[in-house]
Amino acid sequence: MQPDEESALLERVRAYDREAISEVYDRYSPRVYNYLYHRLGNAHLAEDLTATVFVRMLEAIRTSRAWRTSFSGWLYRIAHNLVVDYYRTGQLGRHVPLDDWNVVSDEHPAESAEKSLAQERLRRAISQLTEDQGLVITLKFLQGWSNAEVAVLVGKSEGAIKSLQFRGLAALRRLIGEEEL
Repeated sequence: MQPDEESALLERVRAYDREAISEVYDRYSPRVYNYLYHRLGNAHLAEDLTATVFVRMLEAIRTSRAWRTSFSGWLYRIAHNLVVDYYRTGQLGRHVPLDDWNVVSDEHPAESAEKSLAQERLRRAISQLTEDQGLVITLKFLQGWSNAEVAVLVGKSEGAIKSLQFRGLAALRRLIGEEEL
């Protein structure tokens, strides 16, 4: 979508055009879901929080607290804040739906458990990074975005993204190393 087309679509969203809201949801919800899933590792929770992101989007539009520059960056910020809130409440890991358990796997149970523990360790470590570092690390390494794409989304220069990435990776090494002691 061209920038002019996206601007027109977002103006329609601000006017509560149902078609425009639906189009924005269809366009952005898979990306928001993937981000949440990578941060939380729980498909059902990621689905619930994806819906919450769009509810909050509509609430913010209604109260005139909507995005100022980057719409997608703003959506990811809402998603990130939901993840932070979820980790702060200590609810992560309390409820694991049966659908999220792999009952049959070609993997040896010990390997599967080890992989699951490593993913959880990484998620916990990422949640301890600064907001910007966690966002950059998740988008770059878990979703495969380029520095340029992340820079546009976050509204920072590519140099700032590289710096956040460097500091975030250093912090991850330290946090994961501390956890292994």
